[in-house]
Amino acid sequence: MSAPGNKKQRIDKVLSHMGIGSRSDIRKQAKQGLITVNGAVVKDSGFHVDPYKDKIEVAGEPVRYREYVYLMMNKPPGVLSATEDKRDRTVLDLLKPEHAQFEPFPVGRLDKDTVGLLLLTNDGKLAHELLSPRKHVPKTYEATVEGEVDADDVAAFAAGVELEDGYVTLPAQLTILSRERGSKTISQISLTITEGKFHQVKRMFIAVGKKVTFLKRVSMGELKLDESLPLGACRELTAAELELLTAADGAADLTPESR
Repeated sequence: MSAPGNKKQRIDKVLSHMGIGSRSDIRKQAKQGLITVNGAVVKDSGFHVDPYKDKIEVAGEPVRYREYVYLMMNKPPGVLSATEDKRDRTVLDLLKPEHAQFEPFPVGRLDKDTVGLLLLTNDGKLAHELLSPRKHVPKTYEATVEGEVDADDVAAFAAGVELEDGYVTLPAQLTILSRERGSKTISQISLTITEGKFHQVKRMFIAVGKKVTFLKRVSMGELKLDESLPLGACRELTAAELELLTAADGAADLTPESR
């Protein structure tokens, strides 16, 4: 992965982006001689650097510059996939300060009561590619469904289901994982869809006379939820996971260093 071409920026902009402090904080640190570039003290906070190539240190600590952040969250129930809301908590409220400073946003939406894999990033280009209807990036869910999901449902989903508004979904892959028969039959299923209509999974089951009572997204493209990640927690994607995402969007090279 090659570094970008000439991308020189003011050092106060670079350091504030990395959460080192405000522009005024960085100006004070520079005057105190705490900032070095390639071993030389820089007292001008407007000094221009190449953040990818120059060795920048603040108070002896190296600064690793990143323009983008890519986060995997195991979204808990009761939290909105939004950047702000006046009544409810959003997924941004769950972020640590070192991630929040990048001002990421959720890629797509999970319903308030839906859990599981949610990608957050400040990389608008990648987000657009992943959400583009032209790409048909597959998303896989596991769900608990009231009612007996059977072979007829599998066939109906494979053909495309007509929703209550007349829209016919694209073909979807429905797999029956298990059934529990009692006073009510409960089915455990896996469903892969390639579009993202509002409440789509729930509406598809309503269309065949059944009700989703629990819904969890487990994958997006080839990226799978890290099942060891507790509900409400998030972590940065590994390089290998990021490559899986960029493969899903069909781009030849969307790694951050290639921007």
